[in-house]
Amino acid sequence: MSKGKLAKFADMASYPHVFEYPYSVVEDVPFDMRGRWRQDFFHNDNPIVLELGCGRGEYAVGLARRYPNRNFIGVDIKGARMWSGATEALKEGLRNVAFLRTNIEIIDRFFAPGEVQEIWLTFSDPQMKKVTKRLTSTYFLQRYRRFLPDGGIIHLKTDSNFLFTYTKYVTEVNHLPVEACTEDLYANGDSSLDLAIRTYYEQQWLARGLTIKYLRFRLPAGGELVEPEVEIPLDEYRSYNRDKRSSLQTSR
Repeated sequence: MSKGKLAKFADMASYPHVFEYPYSVVEDVPFDMRGRWRQDFFHNDNPIVLELGCGRGEYAVGLARRYPNRNFIGVDIKGARMWSGATEALKEGLRNVAFLRTNIEIIDRFFAPGEVQEIWLTFSDPQMKKVTKRLTSTYFLQRYRRFLPDGGIIHLKTDSNFLFTYTKYVTEVNHLPVEACTEDLYANGDSSLDLAIRTYYEQQWLARGLTIKYLRFRLPAGGELVEPEVEIPLDEYRSYNRDKRSSLQTSR
C-alpha cells in the first residue's frame, strides 16, 4: 500500500534536499539561501536549472542523473506528488538535485539575479481561461528575468496545442530568439538525452495518440514584454489531473 499524504509530508519535512515555503509561511520566514544555493546547498559552482511545475519530479531527477555537473531544482506546490521524485533522489544519493515546494507566482523570491541558467516547463497546465496563470505568459517571464541571465534558456515540453501555440505567439510578438520548435517531437527522431526523458503522464498522452510539442527559446533581460492579441483554439481533450475544459471555443 502506498503512503498517504500525511506520511509523505512527514517524510518531506525530514528530507535535507527539500525546502518548503508556500504562501502561508513565506511572508514571515526569510529565505536565507537566496543567492547562495551553490555555496550553501550544492557546494559547487555548476549551473542551476529549474523545473517549474515539476509534479513527481521525474524530469529534475532524470536530468540530475544524466548531468552530474549541473544542479537541478524541481519546484511545485503539490508536496504529495513531489515526494516521489524527492524520495527517489534521496535513495539514489543524488547530490545535484533539490526540491522547492512553493507557489511559482513568487518564484523570484528564492533566487538572486543571474543565479539560474535554464528553466524547464514540462507538461504545465495550459491555463486556457486565465493568461496570467500560464507559465509562459509575460506575467511569469517578467519574474524569470529577475533571476535568469541575459538570454537565459526556457524549454517548453507539452501535450497542449493551446499552450504551444500561445507560447509561439509570445516569442514572435516579443522577438524572443527561438532555438528549436517542433509540433511532433518524437516523429522528428530527436535523439537529445534531455528530450528523451518521458514522464508518467507523458507516456499516457502518447498512448492516447497525442503528439508532444517542444519549444526552446531565450529570454533577453531588456525590452518591454507584451501579450499577443490573438484567438487560439482550445484543446479538444481533457488532460489527466487538469480542470474540465471551458465551453468556449477559443481564448486569448
